[in-house]
Amino acid sequence: MEPVTHFLTGAALGRSGFNRTTALATVVMTIGAEAADIDALWYFKGSVIGFAHHRGITHTFLGVPFIAALVIAFVWLMRRLWLTVRPPMKRAEMPVRWGLLYFYACIAGLSHLLLDYTNNYGLRPFFPFNTKWYAWDIVFIVEPVMLFMLICGLALPHLFGLINSEIGARQIGPRGRGWAIAALIGIVILWGVRDFEHRRAVKALDSFTYEGHPATRVSAFPQPLNPFRWYGVVETPEFYQSMMVDSLTPEVDPQGRATKYYKSEDTPVSQAAKATYLGRVYMDWARYPTLEVQKREHPDGYDVTFRDVRFLYPDRGPNGLAAYLELDPLLHSVRESFRPPN
Repeated sequence: MEPVTHFLTGAALGRSGFNRTTALATVVMTIGAEAADIDALWYFKGSVIGFAHHRGITHTFLGVPFIAALVIAFVWLMRRLWLTVRPPMKRAEMPVRWGLLYFYACIAGLSHLLLDYTNNYGLRPFFPFNTKWYAWDIVFIVEPVMLFMLICGLALPHLFGLINSEIGARQIGPRGRGWAIAALIGIVILWGVRDFEHRRAVKALDSFTYEGHPATRVSAFPQPLNPFRWYGVVETPEFYQSMMVDSLTPEVDPQGRATKYYKSEDTPVSQAAKATYLGRVYMDWARYPTLEVQKREHPDGYDVTFRDVRFLYPDRGPNGLAAYLELDPLLHSVRESFRPPN
């Protein structure tokens, strides 16, 4: 998921009751829910290196305890710096229980893995022991319904708190526990609905033959807002075919806009492209990979474009998460990037 959803989920977890056991629980869980994306720093070394390490070791069960320790160290340091400019208040404050906060940071880290698992990009939670990518394929990477529920669950208690202060009502304990729990329950219900519709979409795709070819594999990928609209991809022995699916009907390709992508031929150029660092990384991640090879005259060589049909949405252009490779006449890599050549 995108960072805002992770941050808000961590805040909702903290507000759901963890903040009643120790000070700084909400802060730790908010930061801990997004901390796994620290692997984005790899992008400073280039787009290919960044892609190779994105959702890598920081997005694994092995990495969660270490990321949690990093979060605790950061919060501890920030607290020490804060106390140098603001001495402790004389009134009794909730104590800071660092051991408990570390446990909460681990829970927040696991929430990050769970959220990333729900979308179709996926993650490798058992890396490096198992390099397989796992994805639930039920929630779009930016899900407005989830954002709305989380924002309401976190903001409405403050609004009602202002109303209560006007009428003199007393608040016992930190505010917002019920609303935070309601938002988290709402997300679980949304997942249940999405999972049910996802299964219907996959079943509909699997019930057809495609130009006389049976489907060897089918997938349905979520679209934002509408739980009944899915982007379907079908694999046959010779080609991939993508189309929209209405899981409510259910109906496959209701608008007649299916697109066919022929599988890449196994040639010396494609073999050399797949053997490069970019090729190995991309082919390991892609579920429905295609390669487009173009012969170049000036300078002599080849341009190779890697694409995953999983992200070639019909209304978003042909370059979703495409990777670009340049080979010289001897099939040596000249340029590897996720940015199109000039």
